[in-house]
Amino acid sequence: MRDMMGLMKQAQAMQQKLQDAQAELENVEVEGTAGGGVVTVKVTGKGALKAINIDPSLMNADEKEILEDLIVAAMNDARAKADRAAQDRMADLTKGLPLPPGLKLF
Repeated sequence: MRDMMGLMKQAQAMQQKLQDAQAELENVEVEGTAGGGVVTVKVTGKGALKAINIDPSLMNADEKEILEDLIVAAMNDARAKADRAAQDRMADLTKGLPLPPGLKLF
């Protein structure tokens, strides 16, 4: 019975750590870039868009589609970085736990 109580305590501690990590990801900001840096975006670790910076040289009506594509590419870059930050945080939290391979907690 002691093992069960210990396991329950570990589960509660892990749940609190996961909640803390989720809250942390709201404060983590990553930057995605496209077009060699002419478009940059900042997103939170949860993927919320915080800022967009567009080089003035792209402010040309004839290049509207290029600008749109660069914004999408920068967002995808930032989202990938945010996902990596979340995975790294989870790896730190779950180090040493006997979790099945491929289990995603975020």
